[in-house]
Amino acid sequence: MKIANVILHLLLVFAFSSYGQNNISGDWHGTLNFQNVIKLRLIFHISETNGQLSATIDSPDQDAFGLPTGEITFTNSLLKIKLPDQMAEYIAIVNDDFTKLNGIFTQYGKEIPLEMGRNVEAKEVLNRPQEPIPPFPYFEEEVTFKNPEAGNTLAGTITLPMRGEHFPIVVLLSGSGQQDRNEELCGHKPFLVLADHLTRQGIGVLRYDDRGMGGSTGNFDNANAEDFATDAMAAVNYLKTRPELKFGQIGIIGHSEGGMIAPMIAAQSEDIGFIVLLAGPGVPGDELLAKQIELISRANGESETYINDVTENNRMFFELVKNETDDEKLKKKVRELIQQQYNNAPDEEKARISDFEALFEVESAELLEPWMIYFLRFDPAKFLTKVKCPVLALNGEKDLQVEPKSNLAGIRSALEKGGNKNFVVKELPGLNHLFQTCKTGALSEYRTIEETFSPVALEQVSSWILKIVEQ
Repeated sequence: MKIANVILHLLLVFAFSSYGQNNISGDWHGTLNFQNVIKLRLIFHISETNGQLSATIDSPDQDAFGLPTGEITFTNSLLKIKLPDQMAEYIAIVNDDFTKLNGIFTQYGKEIPLEMGRNVEAKEVLNRPQEPIPPFPYFEEEVTFKNPEAGNTLAGTITLPMRGEHFPIVVLLSGSGQQDRNEELCGHKPFLVLADHLTRQGIGVLRYDDRGMGGSTGNFDNANAEDFATDAMAAVNYLKTRPELKFGQIGIIGHSEGGMIAPMIAAQSEDIGFIVLLAGPGVPGDELLAKQIELISRANGESETYINDVTENNRMFFELVKNETDDEKLKKKVRELIQQQYNNAPDEEKARISDFEALFEVESAELLEPWMIYFLRFDPAKFLTKVKCPVLALNGEKDLQVEPKSNLAGIRSALEKGGNKNFVVKELPGLNHLFQTCKTGALSEYRTIEETFSPVALEQVSSWILKIVEQ
């Protein structure tokens, strides 16, 4: 699911270039430290053309690169960089030899000291012991297939066992946000590891780039889960055109948002032999997102007062989106609510925000995007009650993005209501949203953990599938 817009709305630049003495231009490196809970590396790349300064920023730890800034000024050793898309600003003083910046990074009224320097960091080397190294003991093929409903082409990889016939094959569906076929994030490639494990166990795998990513075409920004479901169905239909591969059952494994899409397809298609939901939703979207924001805020060390305020504000916004279906009326009501909250804010917070129109554009753009509207109105029970094929639903005990107990209970309840008697619902101890063995489940751990995918979770998936196809 989408990471909550608390402090992780900070999609901030990474660049490498030379710099001159007594010149603010060049690369500046620093690390934002959120109460010693989350640390994000930032790199500003400042350039000057015809006396005019411009800049971009990257946040490598969030896989965010090349994002533009707003106005940038440098006068009398004082640097100011506005980041309107993130409702943030960086103000700093440069030292005499232009090697250090000492300043304050401000976002949504929160002030964080940020010191930056010229030292170019060595390229980060991440240890990922589970990533497979060729040659592989299975067949691998690059493929493309079309989604005639959306008019786009999707590119992916099929991996197939070398032995046997009529083996099962699964389509992997990634989580929210634009993902490549390996679902690469935070320096990990979960789908590469999952596909390798399954294929070695005798299960074929098709994984593909999301629309507009890698080798796939199509518009991602204006799409919602319903649109992505047509891409997934196109993958299933493509497999049916390959009779020479002698597939047995076709299954779907969906992670996070993919676990939302898998039941949508299984409820409508008799071609699906089974589905696996990895951290899939079992409660309505607005309820899931509210809980996600609460858990992540608490893990980030926010006060209970802050969490309660954010929860109440989000409740009002979410109710608007769910109940008002007229787009123009919805935008007007969202503006009125943002204006009301702005008017009730303390004077010092208003002073920090300063530009209400920029605040409205940032807040409303995310809340009113097609993905968010569809998600907030989505109830997984609508589809889960219609799923008749076998289902495996797994979630990590320490998942902060899709809270395990309520979502697994929701999945179980919906399947039982629909009369499905062939399902397994299980919470796996000590695992986070990415199914890594973790300490707290905090998002800051994703990158630092060397494990990409818990062997326990991998075995749960493969053994269940093999058992199902033998029935």
